[in-house]
Amino acid sequence: MIDLKNICAFVTGANGGIGRQFVLELLSRGARRVYAADKTCGETDESSVDPRVIPVALDITDEDAVNRTAERARDVQLLINNAGVNLRAPFIAAPSLASARREIETNYLGALAMCRAFAPTLAAHQGKGGSAIVNVASILGKVTLPNLGSYCASKAALLRLSEGVRAELAAQDTRVVVVLPWAVDTPMSGPFLGQKSSVAEVAARALDGVVNGLDEVLLHDYTFEIEQRLKQDPKSLERELAATFREAP
Repeated sequence: MIDLKNICAFVTGANGGIGRQFVLELLSRGARRVYAADKTCGETDESSVDPRVIPVALDITDEDAVNRTAERARDVQLLINNAGVNLRAPFIAAPSLASARREIETNYLGALAMCRAFAPTLAAHQGKGGSAIVNVASILGKVTLPNLGSYCASKAALLRLSEGVRAELAAQDTRVVVVLPWAVDTPMSGPFLGQKSSVAEVAARALDGVVNGLDEVLLHDYTFEIEQRLKQDPKSLERELAATFREAP
């Protein structure tokens, strides 16, 4: 069982939203060091007041930069792949493939680059409590909203990535936890009028999943309903989502 007290963690997309909350939650649970990475400036509010926070400027779509960063952060036991984009683009009506490419490059290939780069560092904890990767995905990796088509596809790729990396790294005692919220109360969710999970709930439940050895963490009642309906009548669910979310937001 992984003990989060005194752990060294690396969090991507840490400049706000869920990522910043992961930093706060890790600090509150006694983390020894938290690398707080983001694409722009590598700063969080906590980095100026808590010496345990190490700001890192990192574009996860730059594989060379990811590899250099992993070489400098050799004490990491917990990798949290939180950075992502949602360009709210349908498949056909989008003006070009640019949004789909960016979502795949960030949400899937960026997370893959991070897993590959940090796998050797995480392996060093084999027999010493193990290590873990948290991939912040979405229940939309299991279903599709037409108005967010390429985002859903990128999160489906992240879900498959999580399953494959879990199998590949099991021998080195690296666990992989995939987080599957519905909408979350961040700007990325956009003008969604339904109920949203809070960033505090997402971060806390995800870290509980690490401690408890879970493979998946579901958030929001609707995610549990989706899971059940996918088992019982997936085509009915597909038609319902298509009718509800056909129009561009």
